[in-house]
Amino acid sequence: MAGTLAACGSSDGGQGSGDSKTVTLVSHNSWAASKGVIAAFEKQSGYKVNVLEDGDAGQAVNKAILTKDNPQGDVFFGVDNTLLSRALDNGLFQPYEAKGSDRIAPAYRADQDKHRVTPVDTGDICVNYDKKYFADHKLDPPRSFDDLVKPEYKNLLVTENASTSSPGLGFLLGTAAKYGDGGWEGYWKKLKANGVKVVDGWEQAYNEEFSGSAGGKKAKGDRPLVVSYASSPPVEVVYTDPKPSTAPTGVAQGTCFRQVEYAGLLSNAKNTKGGKAFLDFLISKRFQEDMPLNMYVYPVREGAQVPPEFVKYGPQAKDPETMDPAKIADRRDQWVKSWTSLVLK
Repeated sequence: MAGTLAACGSSDGGQGSGDSKTVTLVSHNSWAASKGVIAAFEKQSGYKVNVLEDGDAGQAVNKAILTKDNPQGDVFFGVDNTLLSRALDNGLFQPYEAKGSDRIAPAYRADQDKHRVTPVDTGDICVNYDKKYFADHKLDPPRSFDDLVKPEYKNLLVTENASTSSPGLGFLLGTAAKYGDGGWEGYWKKLKANGVKVVDGWEQAYNEEFSGSAGGKKAKGDRPLVVSYASSPPVEVVYTDPKPSTAPTGVAQGTCFRQVEYAGLLSNAKNTKGGKAFLDFLISKRFQEDMPLNMYVYPVREGAQVPPEFVKYGPQAKDPETMDPAKIADRRDQWVKSWTSLVLK
């Protein structure tokens, strides 16, 4: 998810999976954890953690499926509810019920009959806005999907490719949930006519194109609206020195789609014992409480505490769009195909 700075553990690309003393995690680029928390797991378990990052979530899932017979690692983290059925239908994971699964909030559980995935975190994909831009232009920021197609927001929004990017797909599904089968394509025609820009992934959209992020400012990004997360604003506070009293970015609450991310033991993992230990660790209280200020997501474990600055600057959306996983599984590929021909051609 959004706002991470660096992976932890060894990321040297070594083939750690064949070593029974190493557990290899395959993830999207937004994996991050405190060094002390990883070190505690390594000391307690006896396994060294090796992390392989593989691009945006959509790309990482697709690559994991292509390499499932000879996987790069033992555990995959970062498949979300928008892509879960693709991973399960392709046999990416083997069953394992992680220790502590009973502590996961029921709303986030999935695949309960087979336990092929373990929920790890949740967040909301939402449009973020650059407060300074809108103040300077004496323009109210958009609040809803409907607002984004209005003339005053022409050429202001950047989003990610729904076929390669998890937030891009989440945003597409949010519009499908909002406008239904008969309305989402008409909405995207209006959005395209209103100058929406599409880039490959979140890193490019948020850290290069978006004028409100620290990275975007350096890159001279000129889009004051970006598809990111409800939990992105804390990033712009925590990593700024001196810290501003308020976040420089805001969230259009009427544009949010609820996301849940999962991890699983890869079907042909070489170190299944280590992989199982790592899945247990991902839902431990210590890791769950470490996540918010590292990966800027909310824990799924009941009772896990969230840091006050995270709650203050990145509260969860009050009424996000949601969609039944079965409907996502049934319609996703056709929606993406239609979206691609409609928006990218």
